[in-house]
Amino acid sequence: MTRPVTARIGLALSMMSGVGILASPALAQDPAAGQGKLTQVASFAHQVTGITVSRDGRMFVNFPRWSEDAPVSVAELKDGKPVAYPDEEWNGWRNAKKDEVDPKTHFVCVQSVVADGQDRLWVVDAAAPAMAHVVKDGPKLVGIDLKTNKVIKTIPFDTSTVMQASYINDVRISPDGKTAYLTDSGAEGALIVVDLDSGTAKRLLSGHPSTMPDKSVTVQYDGKPLRRPDGRGVEFSADGIALSPDGKTLYWQAIKGKTLYSLPTDALTGWATASFVPEMLSDKTLTGKIATVGENGVADGLLISRKDGRMYVTSPQDNAVKVRDLSKANAPLTTLVQDERLRWPDTFSEGPDGTIYFTTSHIQDSADYKPGAPISLPTELWSIKPGPAEATGSTDTGTAR
Repeated sequence: MTRPVTARIGLALSMMSGVGILASPALAQDPAAGQGKLTQVASFAHQVTGITVSRDGRMFVNFPRWSEDAPVSVAELKDGKPVAYPDEEWNGWRNAKKDEVDPKTHFVCVQSVVADGQDRLWVVDAAAPAMAHVVKDGPKLVGIDLKTNKVIKTIPFDTSTVMQASYINDVRISPDGKTAYLTDSGAEGALIVVDLDSGTAKRLLSGHPSTMPDKSVTVQYDGKPLRRPDGRGVEFSADGIALSPDGKTLYWQAIKGKTLYSLPTDALTGWATASFVPEMLSDKTLTGKIATVGENGVADGLLISRKDGRMYVTSPQDNAVKVRDLSKANAPLTTLVQDERLRWPDTFSEGPDGTIYFTTSHIQDSADYKPGAPISLPTELWSIKPGPAEATGSTDTGTAR
């Protein structure tokens, strides 16, 4: 998922929730040889980032409060319409009422949503509207039971985990449902590991080169450097994150970067029940276990398919989705689909039948980079039906999304 620094977050139906959506089954594109079939699933009247599909096929999306005061933070798509989830009260935060609304029990600025194998929806609340600052008591990970549609767990993050210049971004849940792994794409990139039973969290590799922007990389779009009106370029730290289906390997990279990194997850867990933080969890020790997987170039969303074991990679500079064969060291990326309509492909999810869903958040079209752009920026949800896989990567069929 993407963290635009004060990114600006029309089209479609106007609804009571204030979020518009149009189902668009007609916008399907027959794939070229070797490519997947691209279909536009929905159009939104607001800037979307996250998408997740539960085991029974329910779809959820989220709208961060980047520029506009987004009317809904988390929504379930029902009959082609977004419905506030789990209810309107949790979605009732408004910037103008911040002194009246408790950030502990409301979504402040949601960046991602992920359904796990235990039928829970996890909501990452970065709690930094307009990227101006992190709202006190706002950063949290919220768990919702998809069977009862009730919040069952709220894990707040203190200032040692989520700092004032932080922006917690994307999350992956272990197959056993016990651990969450998050990226912090803020000024000081980091990984955050959460023990979901106890609610304790650890900030790791904070400011480490693997989680920070690569100074040698310039993010481009439409053939030129992507810059704000004052000349500043893109500075996105650790953002995309993926977990192998067997839960044994964690992958991540910065958007302003090119290198994909990984760590064995057994180096990141087991500390929650320990009487002291194990030495193995120190940044110094972890650094020696980081593997350089290969170069993705500038990338945002990452996903490892349960069905074919390939890593799917969004490539914003190329309006494309690419794939990596994880079974081969330093295997090159292969373009799965490329289309000029894919304006900043952002976040992935995999449906029960192996269909890959992803959002396009149009970051390069926002007012931060394009003066005069609309505050309510239209965005889309897409799906790809992959053809026969030529790569197999991890063949484990775990339930991590």
